[in-house]
Amino acid sequence: MADGRRVEFGDFLRSRRARLTPKSVGLPIGRRRRTAGLRREEVAELAGIGVDWYIRLEQGRTVNPSVTTVDALARALKLSKAEHAHLRMLARDTDARAFAIEIVPETIRRMLDGLNQPAYITGRRWDLLAWNVAAEEVFAFGRLREEDRNVLLLMFTNTRTRRLFGSSWAEEARRMVAQFRASHDVWAGDPAFNTLLERLRQGSPEFSRWWGAHEVRGTAAGRKILNHPKKGVVQYEYTSFQANDDPALKLVIYTPV
Repeated sequence: MADGRRVEFGDFLRSRRARLTPKSVGLPIGRRRRTAGLRREEVAELAGIGVDWYIRLEQGRTVNPSVTTVDALARALKLSKAEHAHLRMLARDTDARAFAIEIVPETIRRMLDGLNQPAYITGRRWDLLAWNVAAEEVFAFGRLREEDRNVLLLMFTNTRTRRLFGSSWAEEARRMVAQFRASHDVWAGDPAFNTLLERLRQGSPEFSRWWGAHEVRGTAAGRKILNHPKKGVVQYEYTSFQANDDPALKLVIYTPV
């Protein structure tokens, strides 16, 4: 693992350990605990690994856990399917090249323009790379400065977007933080991701608080209710697709309900 990912791997283990209780994993409560959660030695015992080895993992030191070890930790920490996949991804060796904003092929742009429903394309860092006329009518992406064309910046630092989501803003925003966590941690330490993270932390106290919770969720379809200044209250079902041309590209489509 690269250094940044080792740190995120350890932070994630710590955050999941802190949310468990001895009772939740079938251990005796024993003497009073100074801090919430399981002890490190308890997690190591449940996973069937050495305590020193587990401590090194939490500290982000230079160790490379096997798939078997990662799976044992996932069982010990009662990780969800999305959390288990995230832990596996962090432990995997990947290309260490620096992040670069993706380019949308012209064929995909033409397909996007041909859709009647609001639709847009994002990259690995959730940058807004392309959108159609219907999406512009709803979200007004074209009014944003180029450096602000990012779904997370739009959600957390743009007052118009907060009004657009109304009472559902907090629920939607927190879900997005948990989904972005899975993308970010794979690129932990990359300058482009660090810059985005700093802007979000500086621009939104809610983002900083939810980011610290280290929640991870997978991508899923759903429904959104928007309070549009011209269209009134509108409901959409949304879903997303990866492009075969470049799996880093994600097409998001909103269908009016």
